Order: sequence, then structure tokens, then C-alpha cells
Amino acid sequence: MTVLQSTKILCEMCGATIHGPPKTVRIEGAELDVCSMCAKYGTEVQKQKKPEPRKGGPAVRTVTPPTRRTRDVLDLIEGEIVDDYGERIRKARMERGLTQKDLAMELKEKELLIKKIEKGDLIPEDDVRIKLERALSIRLIDTPDTAEEKKKQGKVVPTLGDVISIKKVQK
Repeated sequence: MTVLQSTKILCEMCGATIHGPPKTVRIEGAELDVCSMCAKYGTEVQKQKKPEPRKGGPAVRTVTPPTRRTRDVLDLIEGEIVDDYGERIRKARMERGLTQKDLAMELKEKELLIKKIEKGDLIPEDDVRIKLERALSIRLIDTPDTAEEKKKQGKVVPTLGDVISIKKVQK
């Protein structure tokens, strides 16, 4: 004679026994199986069911999207951010007659972020920098404008090995 044990499902939030199917909710980024009483503390997550294969019909082939080549961080670098980026942002913002709060709302960023960037405490990330440049019509990246300036960047500095070979030749 076999005895079937009923499996008890416990609420992952309060620990109570769940009667019926548990509800899956997202609470502060975590997905939990909870009872109906604790479900009000999160947003309910709809789990997607996997499509079952059809019987008697042609086989369904799933197509995987092509993988993208991830870009290297160095591919994204245009130049260096200017030293006085905070002052430029503050000056351009004031010329447009905006407060820090107004600018933050326009960019859909936090006011504290704008304050820290203007003070120079925080270097803006690329996405925020681009938003600031577009909204205020300014440039925050220091890029060489002419071909002559680009040539000046490639300044040759002798290495220790070069110095040693130069001294050997002079002797």
C-alpha cells in the first residue's frame, strides 16, 4: 500500500502554506511565488508558456536571431571629455534660462545627476553626455578639428631602448 504525500507550497514571502496555484510576482527585482495575501506587495508576472509541438503536422523550426558582434569599448571613444565640462553645461543651461530641475526633466534624468555633473564631481556617461550636447547645443568632447591637429597628436617620444641605441651609435 502506497501513501501519496501532498506537497505543500510555501509562500516565499510570509512562509504560509499556499492553497491553490501560487502567484508569481516581482518585488524589488526578484520574482517570488507568493500567496494571494502577499501578491499585493508586488506586480504580477505572466509566465510565457512554451508552444507545444503540433501532432500530425509539419515540424516547426524555430529561427534564432543572428548574433551581433559586440563592439569594443575603444570603438566607442570619440575623444576625451573637455576639462571644463561642468562649467560649459552650467553656462549653456543658464543661457537657455533653465534650472537644473528643468534640464533634468527635459533629459529624463535625475536633478542630482545634473548637479553633480555641473559641479565636476561626476563625468557624464556617453548616453547622458549626448543628451546634454543635443539639449544645450554644446560639444563636450575634445576632438581635433583639422588634419594638422590630428598630425600633432602622433608625437614621437623616444623610448629607453631608443636612447640606448642612440648612445651606442655615438660612441
